Amino acid sequence: MLVIPAIDLKDGACVRLRQGLMAKSTVFSSDPVAMAARWVASGCRRLHLVDLNGAFAGEPVNWAVVKSIAATFPELPIQLGGGIRELSTVEHYLEAGVSYVIIGTRAVREPDFVAQACAAFPGRVMVGLDARNGLVATDGWARVSGLRATDLASRFEGDGVSAIVYTDIARDGMMRGVNLEATIAMARASRIPVIASGGITTLDDIRALAEQSDTGICGAITGRAIYEGALDVAEAQQLADQLAGIPG
Repeated sequence: MLVIPAIDLKDGACVRLRQGLMAKSTVFSSDPVAMAARWVASGCRRLHLVDLNGAFAGEPVNWAVVKSIAATFPELPIQLGGGIRELSTVEHYLEAGVSYVIIGTRAVREPDFVAQACAAFPGRVMVGLDARNGLVATDGWARVSGLRATDLASRFEGDGVSAIVYTDIARDGMMRGVNLEATIAMARASRIPVIASGGITTLDDIRALAEQSDTGICGAITGRAIYEGALDVAEAQQLADQLAGIPG
């Protein structure tokens, strides 16, 4: 299981939100490239980037920062979400060096778009399912739909989606621990690998997720916990590797 540091971009800075609320943002660095270098130095094997402004605008906003991070670390896989609603946007990000794009809002509104994106860019498309009380939220989490996240996950099973990034909004940025039950339910809803997000705070969270890897959980995104020092990226990845039987 991969431990994946998150870099959330707002107005060109690296921030963390609480429960997805833009008004409750904390700026951790005005230099996202330097922050990426910090996590690379810690031994991370992938980065999770989110264009927060883009998620609300419906189109890329922090494009220049994303491009700069990808150019600075060309060998590091990067997954990116936020404002990706057109095939042309997918293409531009992949050409810039992003490894995987995460389609969220449009995947909910137009599920067929996911199949189109997967066909055009095989192996490079993920779906972001962000849920509040089990129901999918869109538009930077500003709107909650009537769709259950687990039901929607099964809809994409035959499309060629590389992974589902599943976020429990109530836990995100709150440092209260991962919603393990909901994450396992998401993993069991389809055969698509699941990357957990929201509330991952301690080694106990990493251990709990890694021990459920047979359900399809393949990654854990962590943000505020690593910025505030509650979780060490290198230590967390080492634990995940040990539980997977990977030599240190």
